[in-house]
Parts: sequence; C-alpha cells; structure tokens
Amino acid sequence: MINTRVAVAVHILALIASKPHDDLTSDYIASSVNTNPVVIRRLLGMLKKAELIQTTAGKAGASLTRDPADISLLDVFHAVEPKDNLFAVHGNPNPHCPVGKGIRRALDEAFGAAQDALERKLSSETIDGILHQLFDKA
Repeated sequence: MINTRVAVAVHILALIASKPHDDLTSDYIASSVNTNPVVIRRLLGMLKKAELIQTTAGKAGASLTRDPADISLLDVFHAVEPKDNLFAVHGNPNPHCPVGKGIRRALDEAFGAAQDALERKLSSETIDGILHQLFDKA
C-alpha cells in the first residue's frame, strides 16, 4: 500500500491555495486533514524544501511559490516521497533458485512501466485542477 503522504500534501497545498490571504496555522491545517499538527509541520518542511511553498520564520502560515496551475501532482509526489521507485524487489533473492535468480529482471519491466504510467498521470494533474474539482462541482 502506498502511504498517504502525497494525498495529505495535496490537501495542504489545496487548502493554502484556497485561502491565499489567510495565515493558516499547522493546527488549522491539521484539523482539516484530521491529523496531528506534527505530521503537517513535517510535510510543510518537505514542501518548503522542494520550493513548493514559502514560510516566514516566527509567523504562522505558508504561501505557494507558484500558481496552483503550475504545481503538478508529480511535483508533490517528488517532494514527499523519499524513494525514486514506488516498487522494490526484495533485496536478496536466492540466486540458486530458478525464481530467485530472475525475479528482479522479471519485475523491473512491469514495475517500471507502472511507475511511468503513474508519473505521466500525476504530471498531467495540478493543484488548480484539484481546486476546480473541489469547488466547481459543489
């Protein structure tokens, strides 16, 4: 199962984008996500490091560094997912086993194709698109 970091990070960015003139605290964002403010602060740090948001020391709130239409879900994915690959093959399959010796090669192609498809889809979706889905369909 893929963890929820990407979804929570998108939630954070959409919330910030929907209230651009408000200084949203991590407590406020956490109440929207229904999680602990520590989780929010950790993700805010990752988003800042990826230069998707900016913050001011000693002041609550964050702002987007780009227009929401210019932040893809792939940008968010790369900001909060520490691994390059979603899928991994266990580290030491038995090279003397007929399955173990070839499992990495067999799975690399399928896993690579799946990740490529996911990244193409995420690159075509934006925070602005998420905002439109949230508010235009209400």
